[in-house]
Amino acid sequence: MLRQIPYFQTHLADDLSRVDAVIRRAVESDVALISQIGSYIVSAGGKRLRPIITILAGKTLGCDRDQLYSLAAMVEFIHTSTLLHDDVVDESELRRGKKTANNLFGNAAAVLVGDFLYTRAFQLMVGSGSLKILEVMADATNIIAEGEVMQLMNIGNTDISESEYLQVIQYKTAKLFEAAAQVGAILAGATPEQEQALKDYGMYVGTAFQIIDDVLDYSGSPEQIGKNVGDDLAEGKPTLPLIYLMRRGSPQAAADVEAALKHADRSYFETIHRHVTESDALQYCAAQAQAAIDNAVACLDRLPENEAGRALRDLAVLSAARMS
Repeated sequence: MLRQIPYFQTHLADDLSRVDAVIRRAVESDVALISQIGSYIVSAGGKRLRPIITILAGKTLGCDRDQLYSLAAMVEFIHTSTLLHDDVVDESELRRGKKTANNLFGNAAAVLVGDFLYTRAFQLMVGSGSLKILEVMADATNIIAEGEVMQLMNIGNTDISESEYLQVIQYKTAKLFEAAAQVGAILAGATPEQEQALKDYGMYVGTAFQIIDDVLDYSGSPEQIGKNVGDDLAEGKPTLPLIYLMRRGSPQAAADVEAALKHADRSYFETIHRHVTESDALQYCAAQAQAAIDNAVACLDRLPENEAGRALRDLAVLSAARMS
């Protein structure tokens, strides 16, 4: 879908080929299993949204150096390492429509290769020569880890509030979007105001992205979301549609959601799916995602008007199209 927009038609393939060249070099190892799993993960593709945001953040402020693409690859490595660890924790079988690394190679190998990619990401950060970029990414990865633990602690939690849920997704998901935009800004020599604008943009886009994922767990298909529908319910995760039903749904819907979360049982999926689709839970979640996207677009008013900036706007707007 991104290729339908002028900037992405012209530049996306070249931008991502430069990132992929860095990734291919960085994933090489004398340890055969690392190269094998790393190559499998890279070939699985993905939207590459976070690296794209890094590149566009830099280009919006006039930066198109090789280091920008190394930082974009670094962001993708951080993201991929968290996915490898997530899939082990969640016992996931599908990722991006393909078998997960833990499913193919085992949990131990997946965790250790995740560690390799994580540390390789920090080597790429050092190459930027910026202590501030190191500081931003060190803080971001620490917060992401806290978000993962918060999510684990909330498994089966039927008392979670919407604000507590938002804190989890802003730590676990949105923080890397935020850092992706911020490091591109720093490399480009952004003013404090420009850096904050891009940082805020990333946070809002990341928040919307996770809420939309929650919506797709009840309205998408395995092909669309790259995993089995109902996985979140089967893991006992209290996502936004479920929180909405527990707080604003019918008494029966609330009771069924609470039972499903406490038992973390996929057999409840059809019942919960019916409650979700018969209520206005998805419409509410979509409105929350759209509000975050609107906030992201508003952040761009503080930045120079150019082709890359317009692409950031298009990327934010298009993210909502996944719900339709």
